[in-house]
Amino acid sequence: MARRPLPRILSNGSAQIARSRELARTAADSATDVLHPLITITRGLRRLASAGRRRWADTPKDKRGPLLFLVASVVLVVALVPYGPLLAAIVLMAAAAWHGRDRTPPAPEGPDESQTERLQSLYEALVPYFSAAEDPAPLFAHGGDWETAFPAYEFDGTGRITHLVVRYPAYFTDGEADSRARIEQLLTAKSGRGREYRFEWDEEGNQLAIGVLAPLPTDIAAQHFVTAPGETVLGFTDATHVHRTLPLTHGTEQRDVPPVVWRTGIRSTEPNLLVMGQPGSGTSTLLRSIALQALQYGDVLIVEGGGTGEYACLTGRDGVLAVECGLTGTLASLEWASQETERRLIAANHARQSGHPAPDDTRRPLWIILDRPSAFAHLAAADGRQDPQSLLQVPLRHGRAAHVTVVVADQFDSADTLSDAVRQHTRARVVLGPATAAQLEAVLGAPPHTTPIAQVPPGRGYARLGSGPVHRLQVPATPDPYDDATSDADRQAVLALLPPRTTPADAAETMPTEALPAEAAVEAAVAESS
Repeated sequence: MARRPLPRILSNGSAQIARSRELARTAADSATDVLHPLITITRGLRRLASAGRRRWADTPKDKRGPLLFLVASVVLVVALVPYGPLLAAIVLMAAAAWHGRDRTPPAPEGPDESQTERLQSLYEALVPYFSAAEDPAPLFAHGGDWETAFPAYEFDGTGRITHLVVRYPAYFTDGEADSRARIEQLLTAKSGRGREYRFEWDEEGNQLAIGVLAPLPTDIAAQHFVTAPGETVLGFTDATHVHRTLPLTHGTEQRDVPPVVWRTGIRSTEPNLLVMGQPGSGTSTLLRSIALQALQYGDVLIVEGGGTGEYACLTGRDGVLAVECGLTGTLASLEWASQETERRLIAANHARQSGHPAPDDTRRPLWIILDRPSAFAHLAAADGRQDPQSLLQVPLRHGRAAHVTVVVADQFDSADTLSDAVRQHTRARVVLGPATAAQLEAVLGAPPHTTPIAQVPPGRGYARLGSGPVHRLQVPATPDPYDDATSDADRQAVLALLPPRTTPADAAETMPTEALPAEAAVEAAVAESS
């Protein structure tokens, strides 16, 4: 059957709509220009009428009669004088035009005195870096003109630079990282510390664009994110390189925020994640957030090396296979995870060879989450046992085909204890907390385009998925609900995401159905008291 072409209104409707909008906008601008005198006179008449009403209201009642007699006399005289009404109308229109003029003061052109001094000082500071003795016509010279070097600039209400475009000579070594770092450090110091700047180098046009980034929101609590199976929200970032937003609820408000979405599964190119940070930077918060999202579609195995009970709220929940805090349990659980990965691979391979789909028990996602596995390395070496990280080779190498995902979080001071398998097979990277440029580049594989700041809130850092760009990241607030320092709002948000507790098989027959609500009430009472 031959296909009918779409109607013209459907095939090129968007172009016609855009053209119609442009014509309407042009007609509105032209009408505004033509009718500008009439608009001005109408505005003046309205202001004169308002002034007359105020004058009448302010006049005492005993003087309103003489005022009316005076106005009536003036009107009578004007009406009797030759050409009086015409002259009165001209005078009224002139007064209306005068009072109806736009009284908004024009915006000052160019920077003021303080802004000029700031730009001039910044120009002088860049002279040693952007000048050479052999240059016959230097763009940067002491006492030179800063207007040719700074073609665009913007200031905030406090007089600090928010946007700046710097032109630099072509012989500047903008391809070297050290040269760029010196310029970025200087501009950060001269433009104002305590803010995050984004630098965009245009090597072809010999220009550097500097912009001040707004702080990322830190008040986003844990909640159900609108994502597909296999998508995990690591946090939220700027809308620079992210063309997607998620609807979020914050109290009674709702807003859209661009997320950093990590995709796992068979078609993922970054199936495993490595999180690095300083103590108290929010690595455990990120792992809790990932675990709560993973429990919606799969099973989770948690290994905690810190021994602080950060994941006690997940113990005994549906989908949580185990929460291990000891060396013996960790080795047994990771050995089972390795064997389970092999079993899934063999079962899926047999199914493909037979021409059948993979069994259901091999397609349910399995998440292996390890928080500070380096803590077990010293214990294993002291007891003469194997490092638990050695049991991660099979899940890390072949976990993607078996729907097995590995998430590892550790601290910078223990980075040298991470195994080679963890380093090589974790292509998704996250760095939280304060970190130097060298640490960021060592973990992420590329330096960020923004300047790191010293004081950062918990859960604040950078993320890079594979060979993609480096994103600023703010992890959603997912604290331990059993911690006394947790606010009631955050505690309730996390408790609402926890799956129900698993009923043991041997107790299912003896436990009456009336005991289940009582258990839930006890858990709620414990959560409220904590």
